[in-house]
Amino acid sequence: MNVAAQPGTVYLAGAGPGDPNLLTLRVLRLLETADLILPDDLVSAEILSLAHARAEVIPVGKRCGQPRITQAEIHVLMLEAARSGRSVLRLKSGDPLIFGRAGEEIGALRGAKIPFEIVPGITTAFAAAARLKTPLTDRSAASKLILATAHHAAEKLELTPKWAGALPEDATLVIYMPGRRFRALAEDLISSGIAGETPCVAISKATTLDEHVYSTTLARLDDGAVGPAPVILLIGNAIQVP
Repeated sequence: MNVAAQPGTVYLAGAGPGDPNLLTLRVLRLLETADLILPDDLVSAEILSLAHARAEVIPVGKRCGQPRITQAEIHVLMLEAARSGRSVLRLKSGDPLIFGRAGEEIGALRGAKIPFEIVPGITTAFAAAARLKTPLTDRSAASKLILATAHHAAEKLELTPKWAGALPEDATLVIYMPGRRFRALAEDLISSGIAGETPCVAISKATTLDEHVYSTTLARLDDGAVGPAPVILLIGNAIQVP
């Protein structure tokens, strides 16, 4: 595999959770060689500083939930640049296949017959758990791991993920982009059958210098104690945080 970004190719790549030390070598090589970089807002300035001096960088993320550019416009940027022979690094926080709209961009690239490659990154759930020194699964407490988000199509917010029946007792639930109504979310989860004393950890700005960890139980989860966005919630009996 050629590690340098190739002309006319789009790379849907993951920048990891925020700490530049958690970048993959493959993404680093793409930052050093891509002609056009299209990063989401959660991709840090420290990571973008690794791009080579001649790269064009056009931020295409959101601030406070409001897009500065539509998804369709992102598609146009990718396709036009690739058709002109430029290499394109579409850089997403975490892993590009986890709640990153990769499906829409893959569809646009396939429809236009543009060569593309998907480059995985470390998703925030795994990095956050590693920082906390806690497992997400455990032979005696959790044989299942559920990744969910409160955000859905057309930016509709639904407090709790949808499934049939109660969350299995032997599962760890990870909620990405949970919004700010943590108390209401906790009450919804408890009403679905999850015990109020289930361990719960809210991690704000995971792996960055501004990381904030709030460890509690689901019944005691308090809106005011959770740090600023972005936040990820880890919920389940496998969570081991003092």
